[in-house]
Amino acid sequence: MQCSIFVPSHITGFFQILENQNPLKKGSRGAGVVMDKGVLTRIKTSKIDQKINVKINGEQDSFNDSITRKTVELLQERGSFDEGFKIEHEIHLPIGCGFGTSAACALGTVLGLNYLLNLNMTFNQASGVAHQAEVELGTGLGDLIAETSGGIVIRLKEGAPGFGRIDKINCEPLFVISKTLGDIDTSSIIQDPLHQKRINQTGEGMLKKLLAEPTPQNFMSLSYKFAQKTSLMSREVKELVDILNDETIGASMAMLGNTAFALSRTPDTSLENTIVSKIDFCGSRFL
Repeated sequence: MQCSIFVPSHITGFFQILENQNPLKKGSRGAGVVMDKGVLTRIKTSKIDQKINVKINGEQDSFNDSITRKTVELLQERGSFDEGFKIEHEIHLPIGCGFGTSAACALGTVLGLNYLLNLNMTFNQASGVAHQAEVELGTGLGDLIAETSGGIVIRLKEGAPGFGRIDKINCEPLFVISKTLGDIDTSSIIQDPLHQKRINQTGEGMLKKLLAEPTPQNFMSLSYKFAQKTSLMSREVKELVDILNDETIGASMAMLGNTAFALSRTPDTSLENTIVSKIDFCGSRFL
């Protein structure tokens, strides 16, 4: 048996970290945008070969497949598998650059295995396993719940689907223009007490301001202020952001990646080698 799942990517504009000993209740509040480029996960089971084989973009990748294997490990704690399986992730965006690809890999893995292995978990239960994998590895806090939904997502309450709570900005179809200069180790930021303090102090009150004026323009404006005040935005990224700000609805830094992003009514930009996508309004789905 086999199946294919597409999980869109997600860029966070601003956030706060909320700690909890229960990984399903730990996460972030904030806001971000879901994009129609993401991760296509194909899973095929085999009763003959009981090995777990993971490939990323057609190759064995022991560094970037850790989130997938962690997700499988957490599933196996719920019950042993008689079958082996092959998991292939086709990732359409740079890894580690603020696009939420680790969450997309985890979510695609758990949704596919839940279906193929008849694990009888609800959508929220299965998604919670992927969220737990993200939290325990330190690869993300809020991308996953946004990727289940789509749109410009407002994360009102932290945690996995079923624990967290989200809303959306009601908006027209828009383009998301991004340009990345490289990756950032997410865990080195979200697990560092000094970064956590600065992030939470800066993010405090931003949700209330966004809810008072829930527009794409205000989302981008708040995101830009967040990137500036947290000092997470490098000089090189700021140069890209300044250019995009002049050409679009608004621009900022992707949290967390060495990446500039903008919302725009057109796909046009003077920057070269950009990634142009559209807002995805559907969220994760089987193909």
